Amino acid sequence: MPFSQKIIPNRIVIYAKDVMNITGRSERTARKILQQIRTVYRKNKGELVTVHEFCRFTGIEQRLIKDFLL
Repeated sequence: MPFSQKIIPNRIVIYAKDVMNITGRSERTARKILQQIRTVYRKNKGELVTVHEFCRFTGIEQRLIKDFLL
């Protein structure tokens, strides 16, 4: 019986751990960055930040971010 490969869909949400891996910043700083993004995009506390919003805020191209989200 052949192995079935698990397909990992592209994520659209970014978390503090992802921001830490991408930027090399501490967890506290990563959370502050996500909070700044929520403020800019007028999101409430706890609302998720998308990869697109993160990229627009930081100026990092989305294709570069994809490697960190696997």
